[in-house]
This record gives sequence, structure tokens and C-alpha cells, in this order.
Amino acid sequence: MARDDEFAAFVAARYRALVRTGLLLIGDSGHAEDLAQSALIRTYLAWGRLRDPANAEAYARRTLVRLALRARQRRWTGEIAAGPVPDQSPGPPAEAGQDDLVLDVRRALAALPAGQRAVLVLRYLDDQSETETARLLGISPGTVKSRAARGLASLRQAGLLDLEGGRHDR
Repeated sequence: MARDDEFAAFVAARYRALVRTGLLLIGDSGHAEDLAQSALIRTYLAWGRLRDPANAEAYARRTLVRLALRARQRRWTGEIAAGPVPDQSPGPPAEAGQDDLVLDVRRALAALPAGQRAVLVLRYLDDQSETETARLLGISPGTVKSRAARGLASLRQAGLLDLEGGRHDR
């Protein structure tokens, strides 16, 4: 039963982060939850091979990214919700600006090629190193750098990065 307890603790600690990464990679919260759950199922099945629960984080993240990239290739991703569902009441006015920014970021990420999007999400939103990002995506560190540069340039062109606020490309 220790295996199940370790896994349950891992899920409790990392589920939200995996869903957030999936959301940023896919752009849809329902699909993001499905991706996180699929990645966790595969992680559970590999739990005995991982030998150390600390390895589960990298395994789950790598699995999630691979599933997300595969899913992005298979399905149409052109539609993003532009506002709240009609039967929901809008939040307070102070949140409106933040909601607009979230939508802008999601739209800009959705417009990027899958490789650039994955690099930006892993590097800057999941705070992974270039080396770890390269390992997770199965590409070279140089490719990580070039995809990050192109992706950041696209985000700047969309007006989402403040050039005066400092450097955003580590």
C-alpha cells in the first residue's frame, strides 16, 4: 500500500501544475485535465520502475508534453473562448484586465507553432532550464534557444511582452 500512498501524495502535490502546463500547451482546460490524467496514469504504471518518487516529476512532465504535442497535431485548435459562458456572472471589474491578459496570452500561444509553444511554456512558465527543456522535448539546447527566441519575438510582435520592463529571455 506504500506505493499507492506515495503516488497519491505525488498527485496531490503536482496535479495542478500538470494541468496548468497542459492548459498552456493545448489551450483548453478540459483537454488539459485529460492530458494530466493520462500522464498520471502512465506515471502510476511506471511507478515501480521510477525507483524514486522524485523521478516521477520529470517522467510525468515529459509524458504530458509528448501527449500534448501529439494531441495538438491531431485536433483543430483554432477556437478559443472569448468570454464567460452566458449563464455565469462576470467577476469584479478589477479582474477584467487580468482576464483579458490571460486570453491574450492564450491566443498568442495558440498562434505559435507547437515546438515554439512547448519551449516557451517549459522554459518560462514551468521554469525549466534549457538543458531540461531540451531533454523533455528530445531536441538540442541550441534548438531550444532558437525556438525560444522566435516565440518571444512573436509574443513581442503581438504586444504581449513589455520591452521596457526588462529582459524576458533568460
